[in-house]
Amino acid sequence: MSYKSLKHCIQDLEQHGKLLRIKSQVDPNLEMAEIHRRIYDAKGPAILYENVKGSPFPAVSNLYGTTERTRFLFRHTMKQVQKIIELKIDPIQLLKHPTRYWKAPFSALNGLPKKARFRKPILFGETQISQLPQVKAWEMDGGAFVTLPQVFSMGPGATDIMKSNLGMYRIQLSGNDYVKDKEIGLHYQLHRGIGVHHKAYNETDQPFKVSVFVGGPPSNAFSAIMPLPENLSELTFAGLLNGRRFRYFQQDGYTLSADADFCITGTIVKNKKLPEGPFGDHLGYYSLTHDFPVMEVDKVYHRKDAIWHFTVVGRPPAEDSSFGYLIHELVKELAPQEFPGLKDVNAVDAAGVHPLLLAIGSERYMPFRERRPEEILTIANHLLGKGQTTLAKYLFIADHSDDPNLDTHEIEHYFNHVLERVDWTRDLHFQTKTTIDTLDYSGDGWNAGSKVVVACCGAKKRRLEADLPPNFDLPIGFLNPKFVQKGILAIQATAFSDADTGLKTIRQLVKWLERYDMEHIPLVVVVDDSDFVTQTLNNFLWVTFTRSNPSHDIHGVHSFVEHKHWGCKGALIIDARIKPHHAPPLIVDEKTKLAVDKLFSKGGELYNK
Repeated sequence: MSYKSLKHCIQDLEQHGKLLRIKSQVDPNLEMAEIHRRIYDAKGPAILYENVKGSPFPAVSNLYGTTERTRFLFRHTMKQVQKIIELKIDPIQLLKHPTRYWKAPFSALNGLPKKARFRKPILFGETQISQLPQVKAWEMDGGAFVTLPQVFSMGPGATDIMKSNLGMYRIQLSGNDYVKDKEIGLHYQLHRGIGVHHKAYNETDQPFKVSVFVGGPPSNAFSAIMPLPENLSELTFAGLLNGRRFRYFQQDGYTLSADADFCITGTIVKNKKLPEGPFGDHLGYYSLTHDFPVMEVDKVYHRKDAIWHFTVVGRPPAEDSSFGYLIHELVKELAPQEFPGLKDVNAVDAAGVHPLLLAIGSERYMPFRERRPEEILTIANHLLGKGQTTLAKYLFIADHSDDPNLDTHEIEHYFNHVLERVDWTRDLHFQTKTTIDTLDYSGDGWNAGSKVVVACCGAKKRRLEADLPPNFDLPIGFLNPKFVQKGILAIQATAFSDADTGLKTIRQLVKWLERYDMEHIPLVVVVDDSDFVTQTLNNFLWVTFTRSNPSHDIHGVHSFVEHKHWGCKGALIIDARIKPHHAPPLIVDEKTKLAVDKLFSKGGELYNK
């Protein structure tokens, strides 16, 4: 089935029992987001909010809330789109496997964007920014945000729609210093997508006109976030995934999506930036206030019966986790072509995606000497040098031949495999004073931090256990040692106050642990709350890899430096306590909890939903 509109999609979901309607008035200030989070956590249906306080427009969220529902939305097109992407990367596959790919070229032609000449639903009416649902998800957010925008831009003088950029860059609608209904903020960097166009316009006298689409067929939002092969247009991809060509037209010098629910048009002010944020982001913390470009709003169009499409961003897993799932499904066959020797890779969602990358590579070796990481190190460097995987902060990579059944998505087993084999004297490879994800505040500056590669191969070196050494105790300031799983021990410590004191206390712990035989416990994580960290695997992944900067926070028992190579002969220690420079974690305020509790309590509309 191809969807003609967002409303058409919602009707399809409702007919199949995959939609919940909320008729009670709900407040877009915090309450809608809390409702969304609770229903998402319960693996519930898509949610249609029919009565949004302060807005004449209804809203919908959680469309992609489960992998099952995401597959349902694109059930008729996913396999064919996967084949088209594969051919785009490697056209020779058509000659090698003609029976698999023979339909793909024809499908690709049918996905080309189409200029709308007569039917233009988006022109039904006009409204103002303040009339849109002002969805604010977290208490400290700087204002209301568009969380599923499709931002359309073209370079100076460009007329070829196939050379446009459609990206998902968050947009702040209100708050801070923005003039109400006149200005909105766009969060993007100048080296990506729209930023390239921005730099080009700075060299001209032409106005930088941009359109922001919200809603439309669900493939449109996904196309704005999909990392596509070179020369495959986002508009073409949207048409392919929907099974219906993307319809567009020009109006007053702007490009409009004919089938969107809303379209905001305006001009990016070339030499003006205003504070944008804070914003509760996908690492589970706030991204803080920074200066970003400003759009002067021209018009806000909407279709008849328009529905505001949004999601709630926060600590993963969240609804946008399904984007990661869908991306993986569409491109999983391409990894060996993009990264020769790579067998499997997982940007771990529970760790915020970019902080932790697990990989499996192919390691050929010389049979007459000891095996050590060689080719998998080359693969690791390739991963850190290309595309989205360059944002990885911790990269673990293992050898496929050690266990052909190893799976990066079976995370507990993957860590068992690595920790049984790792040699901390040899297998750690640091990159210091480098760039990391802009949203990751664990480093020593904005967009600045370090990376570490853990590359291991060979026979098992140890048996992992979840038992403390005989007569084990801890120095003052450390308590409550608990195991995450075999071989991984969490130790609670006093709060991190400053760098000097933090380093002094960790060195005290390192010296203390030298007294014990801990060969069966190769990884120790120092945390603020060991009960929380050991409660679930996801808690361990989130705390450990979002709250540590490898160069500063990795320590080790019997550590050494040899020819600028750092290693340790005993347990590796990661200091994953919250540091003073870290961004605040996302917490739901009590007032919002109580308000939403009423809806879910007996007598409330969502009781037993």
